[in-house]
Amino acid sequence: MNWIKLFAVLLLAGQLSGCFLTKVVSVPMRAVGAVISIIPVAGNTAHDAIDGAADAVDEVPL
Repeated sequence: MNWIKLFAVLLLAGQLSGCFLTKVVSVPMRAVGAVISIIPVAGNTAHDAIDGAADAVDEVPL
């Protein structure tokens, strides 16, 4: 029975790698960037910087 649980955990860990993990990081970054873009003067600049960082996280080869 323990082997089945171990196999299930390993299978799940294999499925959660790659694109899914980068989305877990980049989606909150994009949400924060959207909220920051409300600030009148520096909002768009900060949003563009955060969006660029989120794009870089999306391209990480996992």
